[in-house]
Amino acid sequence: MAKGLSLHIGLNRIDPSHYAGWSGTLNACENDARAMQEIAATMGYQTDIHLSEQATRGIVTEFLARAARDLTSGDMLLITYSGHGNQVPDLDSDETDNLDETWCLFDGQMIDDELYRMYGAIADGVRVLILSDSCHSGTATKAMFYQRATASGFAGVTDIAMVGRTAAKAVTYGPKFMPPDVAMRTYEKNRAFYDRIGHAPKNAPGGEKGEAARASIRLISGCQDNQLSYDGAINSVFTAALLLVWDNGNFKGDYADFHTRIQRKMLPTQSPNHYKVGKQDHAYDRQRPFTI
Repeated sequence: MAKGLSLHIGLNRIDPSHYAGWSGTLNACENDARAMQEIAATMGYQTDIHLSEQATRGIVTEFLARAARDLTSGDMLLITYSGHGNQVPDLDSDETDNLDETWCLFDGQMIDDELYRMYGAIADGVRVLILSDSCHSGTATKAMFYQRATASGFAGVTDIAMVGRTAAKAVTYGPKFMPPDVAMRTYEKNRAFYDRIGHAPKNAPGGEKGEAARASIRLISGCQDNQLSYDGAINSVFTAALLLVWDNGNFKGDYADFHTRIQRKMLPTQSPNHYKVGKQDHAYDRQRPFTI
């Protein structure tokens, strides 16, 4: 029988000693992780959750090593992340905008290239679902635009905040992005560390962006690479929309339908992305989300 492993990460703060004195305080990300863990547990996954100080680079690395060791063809891996997103210089020229996207874990950023290399060690035939409720702001100019716009009420009112199990109108909180000056100071302070990751060998498992991955990897993210994801009162905007569409397990469609329905509930300035890398698996495409 197929088995499912899941990891749920939510950071309402990060370590200022790594991030140039910035703690990156957020409101809803720990709640997001708890909500996603609840879905996973209901669907039969063996779940693991790490919040704020517990959500370290080492935790993610150890979990993915465990997944590579324990999962076999037909199994399912679910990873959910809610927290700050950022970008660092792309040193291997695989990004059209010359920037690699990151997750801001408590003790340091994890770059998308290194994540894909770790996914590359996962066995042929494993299905992987990644849900990332984080920002990938394209440029400092765009990031500053969103920051000013949000401060002036640009985020507006949305009806996808969650109060218990009920949708309620609420003003969205600010975007989950690292201010450009903090991003630059963090990179300069830890340049040798991030450059070493960026120069990892191209023939490592998983290749660049997962082209050589044996597993079937699916990402549904909170926004496009040139957009920002928003925090919220109870849950972040993307996670709140996902919970409404999931409807306590009453949703019966496939992944494409799931993505489309989430997108329809969100502001036009935050459009969830849906893409696949690795081995194509059309049966996986047709499954109900979270199915083991």
